[in-house]
Amino acid sequence: MSAAAVGIDFGTTNSSVAMATGSGDVLLARFPYLGATTDSYRSLLYLEQTKERGASTLRSWTGPEGIERYLAAETKGRLIQSLKSFLTNRTLQSTEVFGRRQTIESLIARILRDLREKAGRQFGAEITAAVVGRPVRFVGSESDEDDTYAEGRLRDAFGAAGFESVEFEPEPVAAAHYYDSGLDHDELILIGDFGGGTSDFSLIRVGPGVRKRGRQPSDLLGNAGVGLAGDAFDAKIVKHLVSPALGAGTFLKSVGKTLPVPSWVYSKLERWHHLSFLRSHETLHMLKSVQKQAIEGERIANLLHLITEDLGYHLHQSVQRTKVALSGNAEAEFHFDDGVISLNENVARADFEDWIGEELELLETCVDGLLAKAGVDAGDVDMVFLTGGTSFVPAVRRIFESRFGAERIRTGNEFTSVARGLALRADRH
Repeated sequence: MSAAAVGIDFGTTNSSVAMATGSGDVLLARFPYLGATTDSYRSLLYLEQTKERGASTLRSWTGPEGIERYLAAETKGRLIQSLKSFLTNRTLQSTEVFGRRQTIESLIARILRDLREKAGRQFGAEITAAVVGRPVRFVGSESDEDDTYAEGRLRDAFGAAGFESVEFEPEPVAAAHYYDSGLDHDELILIGDFGGGTSDFSLIRVGPGVRKRGRQPSDLLGNAGVGLAGDAFDAKIVKHLVSPALGAGTFLKSVGKTLPVPSWVYSKLERWHHLSFLRSHETLHMLKSVQKQAIEGERIANLLHLITEDLGYHLHQSVQRTKVALSGNAEAEFHFDDGVISLNENVARADFEDWIGEELELLETCVDGLLAKAGVDAGDVDMVFLTGGTSFVPAVRRIFESRFGAERIRTGNEFTSVARGLALRADRH
């Protein structure tokens, strides 16, 4: 089977790999996880430093294996999540891991190498080429130049992971290839792809008529994207339910003055890709000093415990469970308990939607801007296909239902449609 028929969706939170069989079918790579299998490969990296005979060795695990190793470790190493979110950052080229400088590209490459090798063994083929998804707008992007820069860094990471050829395809266009594969009539569709770090939209013509004559550049009426999605929603849960219990908004006494506890720490706490970097000697030293002067020192002690014990994954899971529960219920309970920190609080969906109000407005502006730029009226769109985890959030769905009607909204394989579409795209070329 040609390696060119492989599609890789390297996501901020989860990744997946698919291979087209040449007969219209697509195979998804599956990975062992806690006694079962999953087709979602967590885009995370777990590192430990071991010493044998006086020599230090840095070992790494990724994806489901990385989670299992992290959960089993009594003394936690370094867990790094959402690395894709750093790609537009020109000032952050590397980070220190156990005293060694590691570039962001090399850390991402560790994940991609494992993904390539594990999927290749399952498919029975060495994977050296792939069609790879990329967001329309990367996290932190403010210009086309930022996106080009981020794509270049991502290409370098794929090269370091052993890929000889990589072709990028916008993620919503890849989802359109998947949607198109089941159509028996032509349509003008709006694709909404919601990842962990980005939300992307495409207006594109699809269907058997388009496939028969061959896809043309004019079939893509427009792309638009914004650098926020699931992680931004998670941040609001952390901000309102977690940070206050860890000292946000409290005060300390210093040289006879009452001063606020540094707020920048909590800004990083709200971002999964920054959380692991709080575990630096400088930050920990500063927080220990703050704890001694804090009026509510026990809250800063909890913050120090969360950081030193590297509990970001556990916190992420608690936040995710709450967000998922709020998609199906008017109320949910946020619960986080590691034996030292215990947080339990009920949250209403209405409050959550109020917290994410600014993000919802940005999504609405992006969708409306795409329609206006393409010169397309909402009534001219035959169908809307939503994919990605954030597409389950009721407030997000209402954006599309209010413009296009619930009867024109379609979903399916929300977590793997991009990878499937990328594989089909690879097969056609």
